[in-house]
Amino acid sequence: MKHAVEEITLKNGARGLLIDVPGASVMATKVQFRAGMLYARNKYVYEIPHVVEHLAFGANAKFRDEQAFEAEFTKNGAYHNAWTSDVSVCYETECADFEWERIMELQRVSIVEPRFNDEELKSEKANIRSELTGYMNDYYRLLWPRVQQAVGEDVLALPERLETIRNIELKDIREHYRRTHTAKNMLFIIAGGIKGRKHRIIQMLNDWGLREGERFDVPKVKLHTGAAVSIRRKDASNITFGFSLVVPRHLEPAEVFAMGCLNHILNGTTNSRIFGTARKRGLVYGMGSSVAANPHNSYWDFDGEVNVENAEALFDLIHAELARVLDGEISDEDYEAAKSYALGRFQMGAQTPTQIADYYAEGYFTNGAIVRYDAMPGLIRSTKKTDMIELAREFVGSGVRGFAAVSSVEKALITSLDARLIFGTERHDHRRP
Repeated sequence: MKHAVEEITLKNGARGLLIDVPGASVMATKVQFRAGMLYARNKYVYEIPHVVEHLAFGANAKFRDEQAFEAEFTKNGAYHNAWTSDVSVCYETECADFEWERIMELQRVSIVEPRFNDEELKSEKANIRSELTGYMNDYYRLLWPRVQQAVGEDVLALPERLETIRNIELKDIREHYRRTHTAKNMLFIIAGGIKGRKHRIIQMLNDWGLREGERFDVPKVKLHTGAAVSIRRKDASNITFGFSLVVPRHLEPAEVFAMGCLNHILNGTTNSRIFGTARKRGLVYGMGSSVAANPHNSYWDFDGEVNVENAEALFDLIHAELARVLDGEISDEDYEAAKSYALGRFQMGAQTPTQIADYYAEGYFTNGAIVRYDAMPGLIRSTKKTDMIELAREFVGSGVRGFAAVSSVEKALITSLDARLIFGTERHDHRRP
């Protein structure tokens, strides 16, 4: 969908993007605060951002409880949600175009005028405890925090998070909310029919009444390679694994696209070099790789599930294919196919205001970057094989790698799989394609 993007700054210091999508039938909003787990006052109340997020849709200045607010919010089909991460608490809405003003006011009152109370705190703590307990059966949610811990990130694993819920009191909720939910700590994205409404939207946002506060920095820690982590589960019938290669910098947009193309070559389809070959050989049903980033670090992540009898063969394949990339072995055919796939996905990726908002949110909420959507084809076309190869060498040679697996096997096997991911430094430091 065609659209126009404008960044604005409100009187109180909050910043955001207004994305005009001509003819849009819906309006989508995202409001993000740097208020996630890393900003909890201490580890004793680590889960507090998650509780604040849940309580945001509870009692407020206009509604006595969550049920009354929900009934009013959704009466014409509107949708709202929120999520919490290490860094962010983000509130999202989507509504029909005809009721955008009503929904924006309801979003305001839920974020700006909550009425935290003991009754809802008690119920939401129980709900979050149930939510996290359910995650204990999701092996990927179990292992990724352990990968983060292995490389030195200051996070808690799921069982540790569960233990902190009981410590949270109403005074902690109010303290965290007041400290983090401030104007300068807020970024927003509004996508839909903006034309003719811009003045009214800005007027409504200026009336939110948040205190000024400050934009929090993302904490920076020195990362390192950690020992392999084995999470023993007697009922695990296979090995669920994840590993991360980390470089201590934020990738530029063109570099992210290059890594996306490389991930497609390695794991994107059943014709790919790792996943596709493993699938053809009967080694693995599913695995993949991706790139993620915060303002200080970028992460090349791999994960999947493999039967115990196939694990060593799969990891030998992963090593062999990564070694080929480090040696500059990317064929012209694979290179062109990856770019063609990326261009096709680009064309499919902005069909609704919500998809458009999602696209801009990743860079804007991370470090304030605005990568215009219409710039993507040029970035994709300009990606070179040498970009992929040099980035792969940088990730492998960074000296920061974490590995974790959930299984019922002895740790010795998990350690041996991790050892198969080690590469000699001379290969990627000195050779060039």
